[in-house]
Amino acid sequence: MSGTIDFDGLVQVLRTAATRVKAGADELGRLDSATGDGDHGVAMTRAMQALEKGLAECPERTGQTLLQGVAWSILGIDGGATGPLVGSLFLGMVEPVGQADRIDAPRLASMFAAGVAKMGAISKAQLGDKTMMDSLLPAVEALQTAAAAGDSVAAALAKAAAAAQAGAERTKDLRARFGKARNLGERSLGHQDPGATSMALLLRGLAEGAASLET
Repeated sequence: MSGTIDFDGLVQVLRTAATRVKAGADELGRLDSATGDGDHGVAMTRAMQALEKGLAECPERTGQTLLQGVAWSILGIDGGATGPLVGSLFLGMVEPVGQADRIDAPRLASMFAAGVAKMGAISKAQLGDKTMMDSLLPAVEALQTAAAAGDSVAAALAKAAAAAQAGAERTKDLRARFGKARNLGERSLGHQDPGATSMALLLRGLAEGAASLET
């Protein structure tokens, strides 16, 4: 079915996303050095390596099994909050993917909404708190709008990636309310949040992977 992705496509999309995030590790470290420990790039690299491990070790060709393996692999990494947060994002997607052979834009939007909700239940962060949620929540909204308009998965992810990037850039104007950056108070202004940036990179990679399936 045109505009959807199957199991192999999902693997490719996730693998492309991992590659994109790892390529941005230095940028993430630089951003985190301004407001935190400077280790977010390292932590996200570990998370993406765990994602790749989950892909390689998937025992069944189903979306649920794949996402569950990816989630638990990421949840098992060392490195502070990154593993629990990113792992929960993927764990939340397991139930909505269901037993579908192919994923269309409405199902993808449901998967992301559930994943972000699960992450939010752990982080307690909201839009405007200068966290990963400042990229992810706009991305979910963009996915839902695109799905309602009948867009393909690739088109929906492209819009979600743009929304996530815009959300990450807006964090420069926000005061941090979570993590070590919150201790900086007003001094956190002017710095783009590394977590929001890593999620924007993740969405960009997902969009690139989906676009490659249509060429």
